Amino acid sequence: MLHGKKIAVVLPAYRAEKTLVMTYDEIPLDVVDEVVLVDDCSSDATAEVGRKIGIKNIVVHPRNRGYGGNQKTCYREALRLGADIVVMVHPDYQYTPRLITAMASMVASTEYDVVLGSRILGTGTLRGGMPLYKYISNRLLTLAENVLLGEKVSEYHTGYRAFSRRVLETLPLEENSDDFVFDNQMLAQAVYLGFRIGEISCPTRYFAEASSINFKRSVVYGIGVLSTAVRFRLQKMGLKKYPIFDRFGRRLSD
Repeated sequence: MLHGKKIAVVLPAYRAEKTLVMTYDEIPLDVVDEVVLVDDCSSDATAEVGRKIGIKNIVVHPRNRGYGGNQKTCYREALRLGADIVVMVHPDYQYTPRLITAMASMVASTEYDVVLGSRILGTGTLRGGMPLYKYISNRLLTLAENVLLGEKVSEYHTGYRAFSRRVLETLPLEENSDDFVFDNQMLAQAVYLGFRIGEISCPTRYFAEASSINFKRSVVYGIGVLSTAVRFRLQKMGLKKYPIFDRFGRRLSD
């Protein structure tokens, strides 16, 4: 706990048997009250490894629901367990869980509602192995989003995030995609509904076992990101209405 607030870490997993132990070993269990592993119908032994290392809260999807669908289950389970602050980190060991305490503290302080572990803040992004084309597209997409969303964030595409319970109960997350663009839609919703976003510098690692979408899916993701930002701006201008920005849209608790 931090400041009397219950902390849950959620791990949206897909074929993470080779990296799950390394990820779990760096989770600060002196602060974290619950760990939730959601296995999105992996073809490997992800769930079995999770059980062996002592993760009690494990959900296995009977069919693959996609990255966004996985996160929906993660957050629903964390809320069910009574979490006040939920930290999502990929179990592929691309991000170090050692920053969980710092990120959760920023939310527990009540200064921020959402905290992002940014790979862009600092100078280690390319040294950490991020491909140059991914770095350039990350910067261009983030620039476009900042302009359209009227925000100032260094990176919208990190897989390391902390949320207050109020954010997860308020955002109409069930209106979002079950694919990778879910991440981006979630942040756009947070901005639209006035939640405060903070960031912390986070080193990253790229290696063979770390999950990464291919070039084709990266293009599809980029189109989805721009579409989300344009929809945000159109709704802000009163020209259109979209379910993902409806404060009374379908929520995880519905």
